[in-house]
Amino acid sequence: MNDYKTNVLLPAWIFEQAKDKEHLKQLVLEYMQRYPDYVVKSVKKKFAVCERRE
Repeated sequence: MNDYKTNVLLPAWIFEQAKDKEHLKQLVLEYMQRYPDYVVKSVKKKFAVCERRE
């Protein structure tokens, strides 16, 4: 099993709706459920930095 780092562009509404850092984290994790093979490692600028599992 190989892990690949990949960036997923997050939609603008996540940043608009987030009330604070914890809320942002919650919204990102909810959004990323659409990508079951991706594990979020961090958020940088408008991207979720993820590892993709194959």
